[in-house]
Amino acid sequence: MIFRQIRGVITEVPVIKSMRFFSSSGPRPKNVFIVIMGPPGSGKGTISERIVRDFKLLYLSSGDVLRNHISNQTEFGVQIKPIVAAGKLVPSSLLTPMIEADISKLKSTGDTGFLLDGFPRSVDQAESLQRTHPPNLAIQLDVPFETIINRIKSRYIHLPSGRVYNLDYNPPKVTGKDDVTGEALTQREDDKPESVKKRLEIYQSVMDPILEYYKNKQVLQVFSGTESNVIYPQVKRFLEDFLKKQ
Repeated sequence: MIFRQIRGVITEVPVIKSMRFFSSSGPRPKNVFIVIMGPPGSGKGTISERIVRDFKLLYLSSGDVLRNHISNQTEFGVQIKPIVAAGKLVPSSLLTPMIEADISKLKSTGDTGFLLDGFPRSVDQAESLQRTHPPNLAIQLDVPFETIINRIKSRYIHLPSGRVYNLDYNPPKVTGKDDVTGEALTQREDDKPESVKKRLEIYQSVMDPILEYYKNKQVLQVFSGTESNVIYPQVKRFLEDFLKKQ
């Protein structure tokens, strides 16, 4: 196994070609499967790291799965590379079996407390996940689109790892440098306001049916605010009570 320190959270890259985050000590919750959702720029990555740190859940990201397969040039990676490069969503026929297989492999190790990020992206995917690994909580981060557009203008990314920083809310320790590797950070072309607005409109059209699906399953919990430091205390208080009941 390979271990790296990511902004105070230890990261393990296991043989299943995905990424797991977990805190360094203490027992993990059992039989807890949480899906976290939120538009690009909502602070989902920051809040996910804090959930993992405070509640010792394993973290599985569809983005990490895709990046690892593309980087390693697996058969799956070769198929999805042009799709991802074009900014399109990977079809369910490719993504769903991979995510579900990764969850099964993680569960086979005896770990049953998970936070899933970036999946599902369609009702079909949500229904498939419900059949194989039903989540007992779906978190939605509700941040005004105007706030997101203003926030993303200050966003920088470490491309090899996908770590995201914001000069206003979550700055790197050294300006322009990744906290872990010291490598240069980049501002993406699609972080321009007109591109962000289009992405947010697409996100809303895709995710609204999924939110309705989880609402009908009575597992949806929405947290609203304009900053991660405002939203996360709400999330933390809720999870403290929620996990006591599991």
